[in-house]
Amino acid sequence: MNILVVEDDARVADFLQRGLGAEGYRVQLARTGPEGLALARGSDLSLLLLDLMLPGLSGLELCQTLRAEGHHVPVLMLTALSNTQDKVSGLRLGADDYLTKPFAFEELLARIEALLRRGREMRPRATTLQVADLVLDRERMSVTRAGKPVALTAKELAFLELLMTAPGRVYSRERILSNVWGTNEDPLTNIVDVYVRRLRGKIDDGHPVALLQTVRGLGYRLDPTPA
Repeated sequence: MNILVVEDDARVADFLQRGLGAEGYRVQLARTGPEGLALARGSDLSLLLLDLMLPGLSGLELCQTLRAEGHHVPVLMLTALSNTQDKVSGLRLGADDYLTKPFAFEELLARIEALLRRGREMRPRATTLQVADLVLDRERMSVTRAGKPVALTAKELAFLELLMTAPGRVYSRERILSNVWGTNEDPLTNIVDVYVRRLRGKIDDGHPVALLQTVRGLGYRLDPTPA
């Protein structure tokens, strides 16, 4: 998933790029309002993180321009301006959420996930997910690889569905536990690794291209491109 960060403070921008990158997001940076507007117009974005006080074009003006042009990318404003009128102005001009600095990174992640989830819920849910020759039919909850059926348990299906909704995105063990098991703690210490081995045995063994990849130190992803 692609996130554009428009932030003129180099320290904050670097922190966001490294932190969001570690969570598996692809991050673009812009340091001025005009640069951010150009990138937002020309990129396929999942989310826009937007500072208000920007050189050349304010965050409010940037957001207003995008909305006037018909761009519906979710916008999360990040700013040190914390009074009520600033928040109201941002929301009325098209922002979807507002977070004041300083902020906790976990809260930022939670707000990003909520906005992305809201966006997915507003779009028709795809009945079929496909990565290379791996296909998941959500209506029948069935999986095939190269046209051959793959028998999976309910938890294996939920795990695979999570990875297939965002091919190429790296999911940390914590994110997988939260989404598939509904917990942030691993009760069996290595349950995610166990299920990764099970899935690999069922969807990758015997095929020339391994789809389920380990990204060392970060987590797992489903990607037809060799690691």
